Amino acid sequence: MPGKQEQALSPLREKLHEIIFEADTPMGKAFDVGLLILILASVLTVVLESIPSLNDRYHTIFLSLEWIFTILFTIEYILRLYCVYKPIKYATSFFGIVDLLAVLPTYLSLLLAGSQYLLVIRALRLLRVFRIFKLSHFLREGYVLISALRASRAKITVFISFVLVAVTIIGSIMYLVEGGQDSGFSSIPKAIYWAIVTLTTVGYGDITPLTNFGQFLSAMVMILGYAVIAVPTGIVSAELIQSQRDAKKMTNQACRHCGMEGHTNDAVFCKYCGERLNPEGNNSG
Repeated sequence: MPGKQEQALSPLREKLHEIIFEADTPMGKAFDVGLLILILASVLTVVLESIPSLNDRYHTIFLSLEWIFTILFTIEYILRLYCVYKPIKYATSFFGIVDLLAVLPTYLSLLLAGSQYLLVIRALRLLRVFRIFKLSHFLREGYVLISALRASRAKITVFISFVLVAVTIIGSIMYLVEGGQDSGFSSIPKAIYWAIVTLTTVGYGDITPLTNFGQFLSAMVMILGYAVIAVPTGIVSAELIQSQRDAKKMTNQACRHCGMEGHTNDAVFCKYCGERLNPEGNNSG
């Protein structure tokens, strides 16, 4: 217990956490703005490198910049792990995984040629702009959406299972009806592909039924497609309303132990790791 208290009161960690995770101070905002500039520059470098004429002429420059960005992001990732008290919690969070994926492709390029182009995933880190420029309500809405999707995943799973069964049955029927015709229904998987395209109202038109019954069934599937769109929308919308009510007091305060955000204004303990949000509270009985 004493060791834990000493760790929680480490001045270096507190200062690093304030600079890296909090955007309410001048140093914290300057750090995040500088980080966003580096992210934009690194993504632009990867995009330009994919242009053959530019890559042939400036390959060495692109490669050097790529490694410079990667080393800087690696140092930043290590510092993020260092200044939170539960590194595993942060490493397995959304931003923790994105931060790791931002540096892995360059190292993988030493083994797998071309994997450096995966560095465009660094663009996901631009989501931090919501916190930096006081747009925390956008970030809060993101938490609401994620919460709604999680709450509705069981219903959505059941619905998708029903759709998969439906397209399998419809595809099989279409294969029996159209399989002998020169219409593209050469196998049941091909017919299931047609059913999915038709049910989702995409309608590529590469496979079309020729028989009267096949065309009638197509019309029924098209009409059913509108219900397919409406049902999951209604499920998620209902969960969004509930999640919106629960998130009215949500803030983007970052926990010093695991780095997770999305706590309410009156929260004393982190809802992810259970540690006290305010480090000063460790001194108070």
